[in-house]
Amino acid sequence: MNQMIRNIKQKTIKSLGAGNASPDELVPSRYALRVGDIDVLVFSDGVLTPPAESMATNADPAVRSAWLDDMFLSRDAFDWALNEVVVRSGSRTILIDSGIGHEYPDFSRAGQLGARLAAAGIDLGAVTDVVLTHMHFDHVGGLLVDGVKEQLRKDLRIHVSAAEVEFWAAPDFSRTGMPPDLADLARRASTEFIDTYRSQLRTFDEEQEVAPDVVVSRTGGHTPGHSVVRLASGGDRLMFAGDAIFPVSFDHPEWHNGFEHDPEEATRVRLRLFRELAANGSWLVATHMPFPSIGRVAAAGELFRWVPAWWDY
Repeated sequence: MNQMIRNIKQKTIKSLGAGNASPDELVPSRYALRVGDIDVLVFSDGVLTPPAESMATNADPAVRSAWLDDMFLSRDAFDWALNEVVVRSGSRTILIDSGIGHEYPDFSRAGQLGARLAAAGIDLGAVTDVVLTHMHFDHVGGLLVDGVKEQLRKDLRIHVSAAEVEFWAAPDFSRTGMPPDLADLARRASTEFIDTYRSQLRTFDEEQEVAPDVVVSRTGGHTPGHSVVRLASGGDRLMFAGDAIFPVSFDHPEWHNGFEHDPEEATRVRLRLFRELAANGSWLVATHMPFPSIGRVAAAGELFRWVPAWWDY
């Protein structure tokens, strides 16, 4: 069985062109798996360090601090993974989200999209589709780095919900916990992205098939057009949940993340996705779950628990 898994992983790595490690990487920041006939490569765009209070703006500070203590995390700020995914299904090579880019220097440990793709042997010119779960700056910024657009195909398709594009025409931050500088950055990044890639946007209302067995669906909540991507092939499933699920969500799904534009709806979305994942046994990958962010969700009374995949070397 272990040899079979290793053979599958090697086939996935070879298929995605991910066989060469960069000499500058202490640990290769990518992880390959197969979902039926679909090749999946999860890679790290680096690490963000937001204020700890941003993960639970409606929590009692003492309870939040106790949770952070139990997780051996700082009460002030904590390392927050930033993950993206490359998927190959049929003739399509799909990049799901693009990381933060280089515009915000306070997040100096992130913005690794170009280096990490290059280290994996993935040419940006081979990407046929981009899916955006939403248009926060840490999801669109990687495609705004100087010189990136020139490397992309002229016929690149960028899939994003129509509600998301509409929202960023006049975004409302009144219910978020974003500090003013991050809200300004979010406005600038979304506006620049739409202006830069408008002709390549392929918007959808509720759901769109991106490639065989790859479907993006709008959930709302985190942003009005926030979406998740589901893969289903050969009896296997994987969901990329974007910013619908965070590490703290398993213990406190009711806690509001400071970047959520509709916190109550985001909680309802989170619980709905948890129930789906626990029922069908799908793999889960999410933007801010610890890298490589691959695991499953199990019911635990009225809550849910994270069951990380055993890392296969």
